[in-house]
Amino acid sequence: MLLRWLTNGGENVEGWRQMPRIYALGLVLMAVVFMLLAWPKKVDDSHITSFSQRLSPLRHARVWRFGLYYFLVFGGFVALSQWLIPYYVSVYLMPLALAGLLASIFSLPSGVIRALGGYLSDRYGARRVMYWVFGVSLVSCALLIFPRMDIHSPGKGVLAKRSGTVTAVLPAEIVVDDVHYPLKQNHDGSLSEEQRIQDLLVFPTMTTWQEAAVQVGDQVKKRQLLARGVTHIYFQANVWVFTALVFIIGIMMGIGKAAVYKHIPDYFPKEVGVVGGIVGVLGGLGGFVCPIIFGYMLEWTGLWITCWIFFAGLSAVCLVWMHYVIQQMLNARASTLVRTMDHIHAVAERA
Repeated sequence: MLLRWLTNGGENVEGWRQMPRIYALGLVLMAVVFMLLAWPKKVDDSHITSFSQRLSPLRHARVWRFGLYYFLVFGGFVALSQWLIPYYVSVYLMPLALAGLLASIFSLPSGVIRALGGYLSDRYGARRVMYWVFGVSLVSCALLIFPRMDIHSPGKGVLAKRSGTVTAVLPAEIVVDDVHYPLKQNHDGSLSEEQRIQDLLVFPTMTTWQEAAVQVGDQVKKRQLLARGVTHIYFQANVWVFTALVFIIGIMMGIGKAAVYKHIPDYFPKEVGVVGGIVGVLGGLGGFVCPIIFGYMLEWTGLWITCWIFFAGLSAVCLVWMHYVIQQMLNARASTLVRTMDHIHAVAERA
């Protein structure tokens, strides 16, 4: 929208050069706000004497686990901010300007909502927030895996109960001697092409019918096919439903970005810089690598929905890994508590 205004709707193409200046001004203003409102926090790092000691936290698997989380929530956010525009253009045949506007529905709230993620992490705990982030992301991406489809598939047919001669073939039934075989009729034309394009069809529609496979006078044997079954499945993959799910994913990624960094000072209070730096690098790497991965997957399969398969799988890995580690921690604490109680009980008995 800003570019459209700067270029006067495309008449003054060189007007785009004002955009970097506006962005630079925004950076300067934010630097002033940061200088006025932020304050330094003194950290006792006197125990760190060498560069190798500063990098020692990187030996912990927890650091790389946090990096994987950030690879998903930040790297995925950056990647989708780029990928959604060609996605809308290619899948939904949208003009570039409209595709950019719909992509901003994902990117803008996701960036702003990060502050809410910090609040929720402080209030309810980053661990609980991450459960919601991974769970909702997994479900939303799984729903987006289903592409627009218009499929005709073999369905349930009609078989002859006994041998005989076909005496009538009607739209509603087939008669073999004195046996009547009712047929499901084709009502698939009830949904016009205009309705498929204009109506909001959230769920797939399925229609089944049967078509005669014999003619009058044919001799048929027992269990011979009299009418073949046809099943038609149509799924619109409505663009507004798609955009709503993408919006939810963007919100979850925005909240998750704050929740991941909430973990770092809790587990590494004296190595926030090193750990936060490597986690941020891994997140940035995700923003660079993911579009390349999406491109190769699209090239190999010809399916745009492969990006959602990738994110659904990655969300599942993060969720399972996090839950496994949390269960291990709880079991360890439970064992420690049991040993402590046994020790107290033994001391009480000796007393």
